[in-house]
Amino acid sequence: MHLVTLAAAAEPTSGIAGWAAHLVDVLGGPGAGLAIALENLFPPLPSEVILPLTGFAAGQGVISLASALFWTTLGSVVGAAALYGIGRLIGRERMYAVWARIPLVKISDLERTEAWFQRHGTKAVLLGRMVPIFRSLISIPAGVERVRLPVFLALTAVGSLIWNSVLVLAGYWLGDQWDLVETYVGVVSKVVLGAAAVAVVAYLVVRLRGRGRHRESRPREKQSR
Repeated sequence: MHLVTLAAAAEPTSGIAGWAAHLVDVLGGPGAGLAIALENLFPPLPSEVILPLTGFAAGQGVISLASALFWTTLGSVVGAAALYGIGRLIGRERMYAVWARIPLVKISDLERTEAWFQRHGTKAVLLGRMVPIFRSLISIPAGVERVRLPVFLALTAVGSLIWNSVLVLAGYWLGDQWDLVETYVGVVSKVVLGAAAVAVVAYLVVRLRGRGRHRESRPREKQSR
């Protein structure tokens, strides 16, 4: 029996859900892996749709649960490795050159970030794989900082297996209500995105105020002379 038929009562076969269902229907486990690899490369593709739908497929016997977990984790590692490679190609020098051209930022900020990543890079890669939005992006700085490839792949595999297992098993247990996962994970994603936006705004406000104070101090220095 095809997943498209099984999913019809729970989710329309159009859009991302329909696309993912078609991949699993045609390719089985490797189709789910391909979908997740592409999700890593293009974060707008939501894992909170693809993974629970894969779990639903496993619950309906379209693929096995072991196959669902194996292929989605492999897809996560492949996608993350591609982003890691992009980070290595960008390299430290290019990253500093681009950073120097961005308004309202300082090289010292990048240096502090780099120092932090060198101290906590392994934790960042492992935990970052379980944080919505940042789970894909964390691979790029890991490549720029040239985290040892075997270590990067191992940490990515472990973090991805944990994240994938939670969402795949949720879809497996929820059955035709698998789409509830998207709702709850979507809330978490919005919270993470909101926190990141607040952090960026706060950073810009501090930078703008710092520039204003610097400009005010310069005339005073001239008058004192």
